[in-house]
Amino acid sequence: MIRLATVFSGIGAIEQALKQMGIEYEIVFACDNGERYLDIDAEKNGIKEEEVRKKIEGLSDDEKEKKIREIYDETGKENNVKKSYFANYNITDDRWYEDIRFLDGNKFKGKVDLLVGGSPCQSFSTFGKRMGLEDTRGTLFYDYARLIKETQPKVFIFENVTGLLNHDGGKTWETIKQVFESLNYNINFQVMNAEYYGLPQMRKRVFVVGINNNIDCKEGFKFPKQVELKYKASDFLDDEVDDKYYLGKKGFTYVTTPKRNEGRARVNRDVIGCQTANQQFNWIGDFRVEKPKESFYKDKRIFVGKYDGQDAVARKMTPNECLRLMGFKDFKVVVPDTVAYRQSGNSIAVPVLKEITKSIMNSVDLEDKKGEC
Repeated sequence: MIRLATVFSGIGAIEQALKQMGIEYEIVFACDNGERYLDIDAEKNGIKEEEVRKKIEGLSDDEKEKKIREIYDETGKENNVKKSYFANYNITDDRWYEDIRFLDGNKFKGKVDLLVGGSPCQSFSTFGKRMGLEDTRGTLFYDYARLIKETQPKVFIFENVTGLLNHDGGKTWETIKQVFESLNYNINFQVMNAEYYGLPQMRKRVFVVGINNNIDCKEGFKFPKQVELKYKASDFLDDEVDDKYYLGKKGFTYVTTPKRNEGRARVNRDVIGCQTANQQFNWIGDFRVEKPKESFYKDKRIFVGKYDGQDAVARKMTPNECLRLMGFKDFKVVVPDTVAYRQSGNSIAVPVLKEITKSIMNSVDLEDKKGEC
């Protein structure tokens, strides 16, 4: 059984990957603030963060996490990520953390086989002084790297947007790479497009795989080879779609008029564009234009227009369709549609993680408690 830990956990892409592969795993811990943001600004010398730290100083681990949750609850917002995560995975409340900045990984040292996450891309104002972990203070990447140092997983997977590689003139990536290496890990990285790993979606992301140098591997890690795409986006669509997803006249006109939407809306593509957190909002993203049902002609809310000379209606992709196009299967949607769209767009393409995991397991025995290859 693989001992899994995730941060910036989202709706659990690696958990989905392992489940679909039939690999048993236990969740050591997961962590996500659910897009609830505390007023902590690194550019103000961390004053607000210090205030939070004073409130939890001297508390036990359980008391500390309870206080952090109280502080987050004061925002008046619900952690919808946690709600989705708990509805789909086997986890107890004591293994969930709200904020990576206040998560102490030392108590999990030697208890994590695989750590997965991807922090937001930020530049480091102290770049060039030491090129070590301390140079990244004030960023969420610092805490991701800190957890690697504290937990010492056999392997970690770090995912981010491709802009990470040239962010701040390449300085951000150079710092990240050197920090990972300084933690005693063999680092491999590659830009991978979901389109070449089984999903009809143009989604390029950079993946970093770090293997603990204390593990003596006979065969070095190699990223999986690309495969021919066998599916179209239409293969992932719902058989029946609720009328509420169909657009009125203004939406139909915008979505079906490229000059008007300036490429922000895409229609009936075999390979959809990259899903994002803001998909479907203000008619941005991928949409379907279809032949209208007879009932649509009588529905004043749904507009029947012309597309390619034929009567047509336009609709949003449903949350379930968006999830399938990210590789999720049998996923319970327990949040409002607007939230579900964001959660899907913020996630990691599951088939890509499946292929990476297969490659890791060809190099490392993740389930062996001694960490041998």
